[in-house]
Amino acid sequence: MLNPKYFSFPAICLMTLTVCQTGIAKTLTAMSPDSRIKVEVSDDNDQPVYRVFYQNKPVIQSSKLGLYFKESPDFLNGFNIQSTATASHDETWQQPWGERREVQDQHNQLSVQLKRNKAPFNTYTLKFKVFNDGIGFRYEVPKQPGINQVEIINEATEFVLPNSSQSEAWWIGAKQFNRYEHIYQKSKLAEIDRANTPFTARLANGMHLSIHEAALIDYAGMTLDQQQPGVFKANLTPWFDGVAVKTQTDFKSPWRTIQIAPQAIGLLNSDLILNLNEPNKLGDVSWVNPGKYVGIWWGMHIGTHTWGSGDKHGATTELTKNYMDFAAKYGFDGVLVEGWNTGWDGDWAANGEIFSFTQAYPDFDLTQISEYGKKVGVKLIGHHETSGHASNYHNQMADAYDLYEKHGVEQIKTGYVASAGNITRIDENGFERKEWHDGQFMVGEYLKSVTEAAKRKISINTHEPVKDTGLRRTYPNWISREGARGQEFNAWGQPPNPPEHTVMLTYTRMLSGPMDFTPGIFDLTFNDKREADIGGLQDDLQAAKRYENRIPTTLAKQLALYVVLYSPIQMVPDLPENYEAKPDAFQFIVDVPTDWEKSEAIAGEVGEYVVFARQERGGEDWYLGAITDANARKVSINLDFLKAGETYQAQIYRDGKEADWQTNPYDLIIENKPVKKGDSLILPLATSGGAAIRFKKL
Repeated sequence: MLNPKYFSFPAICLMTLTVCQTGIAKTLTAMSPDSRIKVEVSDDNDQPVYRVFYQNKPVIQSSKLGLYFKESPDFLNGFNIQSTATASHDETWQQPWGERREVQDQHNQLSVQLKRNKAPFNTYTLKFKVFNDGIGFRYEVPKQPGINQVEIINEATEFVLPNSSQSEAWWIGAKQFNRYEHIYQKSKLAEIDRANTPFTARLANGMHLSIHEAALIDYAGMTLDQQQPGVFKANLTPWFDGVAVKTQTDFKSPWRTIQIAPQAIGLLNSDLILNLNEPNKLGDVSWVNPGKYVGIWWGMHIGTHTWGSGDKHGATTELTKNYMDFAAKYGFDGVLVEGWNTGWDGDWAANGEIFSFTQAYPDFDLTQISEYGKKVGVKLIGHHETSGHASNYHNQMADAYDLYEKHGVEQIKTGYVASAGNITRIDENGFERKEWHDGQFMVGEYLKSVTEAAKRKISINTHEPVKDTGLRRTYPNWISREGARGQEFNAWGQPPNPPEHTVMLTYTRMLSGPMDFTPGIFDLTFNDKREADIGGLQDDLQAAKRYENRIPTTLAKQLALYVVLYSPIQMVPDLPENYEAKPDAFQFIVDVPTDWEKSEAIAGEVGEYVVFARQERGGEDWYLGAITDANARKVSINLDFLKAGETYQAQIYRDGKEADWQTNPYDLIIENKPVKKGDSLILPLATSGGAAIRFKKL
């Protein structure tokens, strides 16, 4: 249901502008609807700058704005404010799937036209939208006489953070080998060089913020470069030739975003990124189906199966049918199969040009499997690994998607395994070029995958992706993506993900959108071949404390991650026998949905712990997930989110008294108790532990 309300400039002039009586103002002010966030835009010294405050506390100090061009004059100095326009907007729109069904888009808008006395390229507009949870701004460059094609070298955009010596941040470095798949660091601002976004900080005045971008289309991805203490400059990812953006007038940049909250959980409850994207362009998307699936995947990471052909080949007709039987038994929607198509033998990561996306290995019968899936009510989930050879995939995309459509495949997991800056593109002259995952070229390739899939009513789950910028609103078949260190790093990563990793993700990577992390491993010590069971580790604490390849959580935390780490599609990744060996704990995974009516972060601190409560979409049950870092803690939870006057059975899966991720990760207590709105629960979380609760309405 849409409830749009628009107000013209005269109605809100006094609220949004410091100077309203003149056509040209030196300083303009835009306020959030609740008047807590204030943005100032100024043309002092003929240089556009902006500032941001939260209840008069500085969040962003005076920061430059502008664009650098290869051949045209830069949009930097000599610009003055020529005219302004303002509006207010209040609308409630619905997500076809998501963390919550209804999203409120309430903001005040300020458009500032800037101009200089230098022809021919001399005007552009800065557009600001100010929400109660932050701001977004972008550059809009219209057609101008004599200027058509333009090449942007970089942006002058700055984010100047106050009191940098006392403020701290949680971040991963930019332009590093492994794309976004790095361990998040916590440091003082002064210790940061280059960082990817979302970039989360807690200022010395206690304010929390996250810098990111929204609606990244036909443009280069933005990273942050700290050039002076506290001065973070936008740094655009270039093409192979050094140019960042190749475009033509008129064009619009992505939104530069700053989410703002006095408390850490305020960032988690923000819808700003989604609200800065355009509405659904696909029309009816009832064919986009959230759900849970099992995968022939984890066994490949731990060596039980292989992607390549041979005696241990995982993608076989027989094994796929077995997994379909398992999925049908427990009500899961599909089976992901990796390694089915030719090209996996040998060093596949370095030879992406040999992949075929229509030719299966002889032991994988696509027709037989799809027919069997129809019989048992389980769908095949497709997989395409490109090894970063974008042109090879581009050339086969239509045929590959046609093949999957023919066999009833509704979701495809795509992969772009390649080191950062090493995506292969064959140009119009047949030359091989190397591009970045987050450069303009690949931004277009990822979107082409999504739009081509949509023509066939197929959804895309992108791995090794460009970062999420909220485009799932515009293209709802972009159902999930990776874009951070996933569960597989616990199988072979050096080091594996540390205990605090998933907590860190909620306050950083997850601010941009859903992540296909693949929680739910039950054999937590799969790589410990020296001991018969976990009790043996208690006699070898030194070995247990090493960074060995195992799951650095308790079993309860693996359950809680299904609620905490949002994705509309969740894998049930472990080997089927490991779930059936622990049926009581497995019941939570069987029950937990992936699509939500409401979601609310109700407690937490960045990198330390987090608690989410979510209501099942179209139902009355609630689910709660709580996770902690390496520190054990007790968390008191008020159940005010429950419906008044109703009684619920709290089905609680929590860490036992002796639970410890290193020495006793399987200690799990399952208990039931009646609860109602206004009650509270105290949840003891072990080291790298968690709690998962289903509140079943009685």
